[in-house]
Amino acid sequence: MKRSIAITSIASFSPLGKTSSEVWNEYLTPQTLIVERMIGDNTHLVAPLSNSLAQDAQALRDSDVKYKALDNSVLYAILASREAVKKAGWNNAQFGVNIGSSRGATQLFEKHHKEFLETGKTPTLTSPSTTLGNISTWVAHDLKSKGPELSHSITCSTALHALLNGIAWLQAGMADKFLVGGSEAPLTPFTIAQMQALKIYAKTNEDFPCRALDLDKTKNSMVLGEGAAMACLEIGEQKNALGYVTGFGYATDDLQHSISITDEAECFQKSMKMALQNLSPEEVDVVVMHAPGTIKGDKSEYKAIQKVFTSSVRPLASGGKKLPMLTTNKWKVGHTFGASGMLNIEMALLMMQHQQFIGVPYSNLFRVSNPERIIKNVLVNAVGFGGNAVSILLSL
Repeated sequence: MKRSIAITSIASFSPLGKTSSEVWNEYLTPQTLIVERMIGDNTHLVAPLSNSLAQDAQALRDSDVKYKALDNSVLYAILASREAVKKAGWNNAQFGVNIGSSRGATQLFEKHHKEFLETGKTPTLTSPSTTLGNISTWVAHDLKSKGPELSHSITCSTALHALLNGIAWLQAGMADKFLVGGSEAPLTPFTIAQMQALKIYAKTNEDFPCRALDLDKTKNSMVLGEGAAMACLEIGEQKNALGYVTGFGYATDDLQHSISITDEAECFQKSMKMALQNLSPEEVDVVVMHAPGTIKGDKSEYKAIQKVFTSSVRPLASGGKKLPMLTTNKWKVGHTFGASGMLNIEMALLMMQHQQFIGVPYSNLFRVSNPERIIKNVLVNAVGFGGNAVSILLSL
């Protein structure tokens, strides 16, 4: 890293809540937020926003005639971005915006496409309201930002790629501040049908329908969630920094097919090693895994972590190897696609702030060998269809 990159605030709008205290308190509760809900004409397992947050989104839609035609993914992004910028104290500041989404305005697209099939026509605003650049543009408009506006979709690693872009702009001296993140509103019939067609979606409503990090599971158990999460990045050391980005890595797998990932997630091995160039793996306290709840996805990432960390750490007396503590939040909040990476960053920063590890209730893939150990370095992973992995190292 040429210069320190400070995260001076983070905010989210998800089933976990909308304030840091709400999110943290929810993490302390070992129950999932996944429920059965009617999506279209069928009942599905999903992690939806609370009724209160859904009302907040509707209130935003009703607050301005220009917002009435916007997709939920845009509304969620605006609400999370407002809070992030407020917490960072960026009043009248010039900053860039890079917010991505995996699916984008899928709810609106499905609605307008249905209307087209029925009538042969589409509403006037169909095109601008369903384009990919919709999110960053509207957030920049809402916040009256004067910097660059970037949007992209890199499937489930979208938010962490936004963070990479923010780092690049800051390190290049092209901006002093950047708002980065992801937003997703994928709880639609067509989106869920796509996941079911891949045979990766959970079917059974158990105590924990999504068994992320359960390496003994015999069924895929991915569940979709919705929400947005944003971080404010600033160049150099900052008094109000929640933590610093001290390493980053990225890599892409050689694909066998469009959704493949290698057995030992070579993309994650490369991205984690790149992120740890300036830090010994032994100094990593926690890895927040992508772990989507699929058999192949969870196991391959775990094998990648074993490869990266057991090659350089001391053997345990039991004959095993010492790994960092491992966790994920998808058992609780589902997979929020393009927003998931930034929700992982939020979880990491909260564990660092409170000095408390949040594990997976049914998993023993961690060892708290020293409860008094400070959580100082946390590695955060995300990967999307196509094996495009990103790893971010956060430090106090």
